Amino acid sequence: MYTAVGSQRDATFEETTDAIDVSSKDARARRVLPGRYSSEVSMEALYVPTDAAYQVLKDAMRNGTMINVVREESGVAFEEAEGVVTDLSQAAPDQDGATVSVALAIDGQWTELTS
Repeated sequence: MYTAVGSQRDATFEETTDAIDVSSKDARARRVLPGRYSSEVSMEALYVPTDAAYQVLKDAMRNGTMINVVREESGVAFEEAEGVVTDLSQAAPDQDGATVSVALAIDGQWTELTS
């Protein structure tokens, strides 16, 4: 079960794999193996202090608890993972809407959802 973040404006999903250098002196070319996988999510939404998802994010940040992160396309959930809120910030610019920015570190890997 999850609660969608209200008034979300953008989201970035990043997945990376560290390269382990296994080069040796006997060859000029670099040799690598796949290393540690990681994923992060960042997003921005309009600041709505009564939004249920914002309250979940704020509580998770302050209490150091994991949250369920779900990816949707066209209203259909297709992946989920557990994550920890690593950054939660608010901006209140002059002559513009207030926003909240969130960064999440994914624990483990994404799991594909089947319908």
